[in-house]
Amino acid sequence: MKFRSYMDIALNEARAAAHRSEVPVGAVIIHAGKVIGSAGNRTRELNDPTAHAEMLAIRAACAALGQERLTGCDLYVTLEPCPMCAAAISNARIGRLYYGASDPKSGGVGQGPRIFSHAQCHHVPEIYSDIDATACEALLKSFFTQRRGS
Repeated sequence: MKFRSYMDIALNEARAAAHRSEVPVGAVIIHAGKVIGSAGNRTRELNDPTAHAEMLAIRAACAALGQERLTGCDLYVTLEPCPMCAAAISNARIGRLYYGASDPKSGGVGQGPRIFSHAQCHHVPEIYSDIDATACEALLKSFFTQRRGS
């Protein structure tokens, strides 16, 4: 079976988030080759600190499947998940995590607390990093450069 990345959809969600003045992070969840949930950050719009792209995509995917577990699903996200999102990914039992840019400041997968390495973590997805990392990083850098006026 040939690998097909869905990071382009996640990047489109991230761009839409940037247009809403949200930090440009996008996520998409795939099940059996079909998109069942996608979202960009909406923390400011919804006044909800948990409204990260991953959390919203997980909620949409669970609703689409009518269950709380996303076994056999793949999650593509433009930025390394934070610890909160990593825990949700584990609790949802997502099969594979693909992320673009690493997040040295707030990441919870490859850096920082490395949520999936703890004994308390009941499920660890297969993890693939640096998927379209250059495009993901460029979008974030451009957003923050514009916000700072530099």
